[in-house]
Amino acid sequence: MPRSKRRTEIPRSPASTATTPLKYLGGYPADLQQQVQQLIQQEKLGAMLLKRYPQIHDIRTDRALYDYTLGLKAEFMRKSQPLSKVVYDDKISVTRDALGLHTQISRVQGAKLKSKNEIRIDSVFRQTPIEFLRMIVVHELAHLKEKDHNKAFYQLCQHMEPDYHQLEFDLRLYLTHLDLVGKLC
Repeated sequence: MPRSKRRTEIPRSPASTATTPLKYLGGYPADLQQQVQQLIQQEKLGAMLLKRYPQIHDIRTDRALYDYTLGLKAEFMRKSQPLSKVVYDDKISVTRDALGLHTQISRVQGAKLKSKNEIRIDSVFRQTPIEFLRMIVVHELAHLKEKDHNKAFYQLCQHMEPDYHQLEFDLRLYLTHLDLVGKLC
């Protein structure tokens, strides 16, 4: 289990959210978005996140991320295709609707077709709670078996992480806080 560090919130005043759309929560019901708006306006969103997720993980290097991902893969997806690379990527941006990427590269070598699977995780996840990193890794691993976001995909995600949907929502809250107020430290 990776070592963890305790976090405290950096005090900053939130941006005006009365007119700011909650871009990470666009698919959620209006009443839920209103509750989040109230938490932001009352400056309680950061405190709520810190209470639920008080520690950040120590998986900082690409090698540690690769080992962590292979551990999850070995536990839940032994028979799936092998991974050739798992890295943090500074070029992925959560603002471009990508938290992680999975790629399959196929090459012809002689008479054989060789394929490589790679997972790239946005570098913002170097300093988040382990639960958020696990949710992203589970999501990308699920793409090894299910390419589309369909019912089977989400069932596989929930098999690997039973709290997948709650973690996805909390991650969206975290990203909203990150955009409007700043990091939780």
